[in-house]
Amino acid sequence: MTNNKSQIINHKSSVKLFLTDVDGCLTDGGMYYSAEGETLKRFCVYDGMGMVCLQQAGIPCGILTSEQSQIVKARAEKLKLQFLYLGVGSRVNPGCLTKKQAAQEICTRLGITLHDVCYVGDDINDIDLLSAVGLPCCPPNARPEVKAISKAYGAQADIHILNTPGGQGAIREITDLILSASNTTSTLKRDKNETKTR
Repeated sequence: MTNNKSQIINHKSSVKLFLTDVDGCLTDGGMYYSAEGETLKRFCVYDGMGMVCLQQAGIPCGILTSEQSQIVKARAEKLKLQFLYLGVGSRVNPGCLTKKQAAQEICTRLGITLHDVCYVGDDINDIDLLSAVGLPCCPPNARPEVKAISKAYGAQADIHILNTPGGQGAIREITDLILSASNTTSTLKRDKNETKTR
């Protein structure tokens, strides 16, 4: 695992897709139920703005969740996220796509690889995808098994444990880092090109 900001910034140059889980990442993990089923989820507006800014910077964003939630669908539509997969990675319905399979499907459509992906997850059904992407992240409230993901145990990269809890701006923390790295990379390229023309 890593909390090294410079390592995250150095890897940003290969991030071409941002994906996240919902419960425990975009929310605090709580679910509000009535007799009719799920009724409420609490989202952080900072997270939404972070994904909007990523998409405006040319990095597509998407949600992968095991829930069949109309609330999540409405949130994704409001943010105009490019990708939304409901009911993937479910332990209750094992016949569904895994989150890794869903992410691979998106990568194939975009002509990229999982190494180009940043994914934020927090529970055991996220581990296969977190272990395969180039920039795996989790909030501090993630399960211990998720926090233990590392190259030493076969993952593509050590997991980056965010400082901000899920549902309180965790997604914004990593999207800001990605955008900051993107600006740094762009500035370095521009300065290099200007030097060549002098």
